[in-house]
Amino acid sequence: MPKNLPGGATAPPDAPVSSADGEAAASPDGSSREARGIDGAAAPRDTPQPNGRSNSNGAGRSVGTRKKQFVIASRLPPDGLQTLGFQPLQFDAVEQALRSNSDIEVVDKISLKSTLGALADGMGGAQGVLVARMTEQKAAALHQQAQGRLLVERDQQLNLMDPALRLPGMVTGVNPSTAGGPVLNAVISVIGKDGAPQANAEVSLFGSMLPASGVTDANGQVSLSLFGETADTVRGLYVKPKADYWSFYQRDPDISSDEPNVVALRALSDWPSLAGFPRQRAYGWGQKAMRLDQLPSKYRGQGIKIGIIDSGAATTHDNLHGIHAGFDIINKKVDPNTWDQDTLGHGTHCAGVIAAADIASGIRGFAPDAEIHACKLFPGGQISQLIEALEYCIDKQIDVVNLSLGGEEVSEALEQQIMRAKRAGVACIVAAGNSAGPVQYPASSPNVLAVAAIGKFDEFPADSYHAQTLDSNVDAYGYFSAKFSCFGPQVAVCAPGVAITSCVPPNNFAAWDGTSMATPHVTGLAALCLAHHPDFQSPQYKTPGPDRVERLFQIIRASAHRVSLGDQSRIGFGLPDVLAAVGLQLQPGQQAAQAMAPQQAGGMAYDPLGLDMMQMQMAAQNQPWPLLHVGRFPLPHPYNPIMW
Repeated sequence: MPKNLPGGATAPPDAPVSSADGEAAASPDGSSREARGIDGAAAPRDTPQPNGRSNSNGAGRSVGTRKKQFVIASRLPPDGLQTLGFQPLQFDAVEQALRSNSDIEVVDKISLKSTLGALADGMGGAQGVLVARMTEQKAAALHQQAQGRLLVERDQQLNLMDPALRLPGMVTGVNPSTAGGPVLNAVISVIGKDGAPQANAEVSLFGSMLPASGVTDANGQVSLSLFGETADTVRGLYVKPKADYWSFYQRDPDISSDEPNVVALRALSDWPSLAGFPRQRAYGWGQKAMRLDQLPSKYRGQGIKIGIIDSGAATTHDNLHGIHAGFDIINKKVDPNTWDQDTLGHGTHCAGVIAAADIASGIRGFAPDAEIHACKLFPGGQISQLIEALEYCIDKQIDVVNLSLGGEEVSEALEQQIMRAKRAGVACIVAAGNSAGPVQYPASSPNVLAVAAIGKFDEFPADSYHAQTLDSNVDAYGYFSAKFSCFGPQVAVCAPGVAITSCVPPNNFAAWDGTSMATPHVTGLAALCLAHHPDFQSPQYKTPGPDRVERLFQIIRASAHRVSLGDQSRIGFGLPDVLAAVGLQLQPGQQAAQAMAPQQAGGMAYDPLGLDMMQMQMAAQNQPWPLLHVGRFPLPHPYNPIMW
């Protein structure tokens, strides 16, 4: 039976009576007792060994499953159930029980502030989150014994939303080897301007089976071997430079195994729209598409705090010297101040789009005068650490957070923290994902703004890898939905995410693709909206809270216009417009809606035919009815909540 804890709550015993994995279970006094099966009989000792394990006592050890890391938190009761006796567990008692169990290792505790008030408290009384290592069987027993009042989730790894090569999808019968089969050995030499060798460039050769990849040395060369391939079966050559040059992709390349194969890269500044860059300041094509270049110079995001939860931000970059705050979550026990060391460059790239300084060189970000907080979560970020990063943002009263990341599964523990952040006035802008499938989590959450990626024809060289993102849905202005971008009814808006030029460490620039690159465009726009739109200067929306966040999302959606020929699940409401988002201009649809609105204060009018047509269109696409905005008044609607 479960233990009775102080306050009448029920917590799991120090160890379950039975252990489904057959291991010895610990009793409350720490001693072990024989593991028993479901029927109470002693578990048999001589069970067949699973595949991969051995009964022998030879050298080494067999490979088996390891203890995994789990997130443990009190489940937030559904609305109304607290008054019916559904109360969260006493978390201190749960923690004590877990720490006293010899089979469970509590590796971290995330304290949640309780000073936000009841409305901002979305984590079961702001009691905290535990991170513990245990077997899957122990986690299942813990979850069962808590009777639905305790979340026990795998602390899943998170991924940056950056298109990348993926592991093979299945086990095949093809097994290329050097035993008598063909082998293609090739040397690739990568050079830049004036024949300068390009070190640290990623090079990949693609054949009909497994690719061969490597990184160029100081001489700009890399040797690759494709097993089971010949020069006639090579399907592609991809080169991704470290910085300052365009990528390169050649379909069906003519590869020689007798002499080096030279790839001459084109400098970013050779592209017409980036002429003189980076010595002369430039706007990226995406910023110009959203009309940032037409915004009066006084609109700079003053007074807004932006959190970038990513791989850090390299303040060595000339355009990022103004970033002075952050928190290294992954190294917090060693040195939490190493947030300015970005080994991946991903967070630095996002920071450049959002807030690069308005100086004479490089690029200008959307909100150069905003206060940036860089939360370092990668490499190696997990759900528990993202929860802690959001707690940092709540504590620092961040206004808007950029999340160019995602996980494989929905996390209820993370969702509770996202809800808590929204109630505290923190708006989460999230990348939809790059798997070319359904929107990934947390972008699929109803409490965030999900961003898909688009590209623009003629904004990148035809021989760059960016051209591989091109789809057939190019509109009359050259916009297209990026082939890699995730799609679905959760997509709120789209933003430029192909060939986006921004900052990378230590003081360079690179053109990258991904919904990771699209999301900072919307985050920067959101900061401008909060800083300068008249609504957020009024008493109703000036104070941080969930209404302020929802109003921000409404304005961003309302500022958007349709781009590309892709269906609505790929672009949402379309591409947001900076001038409309700050209240300087209205989109044609907004102008028409306001023209129809009654003159009396507080009136609201809408076109019933237009609403019916919109509802029919969304129903035909099997999408939930979106939150509509007519004039200055939101129209409430039901949404389909995430089913856990």
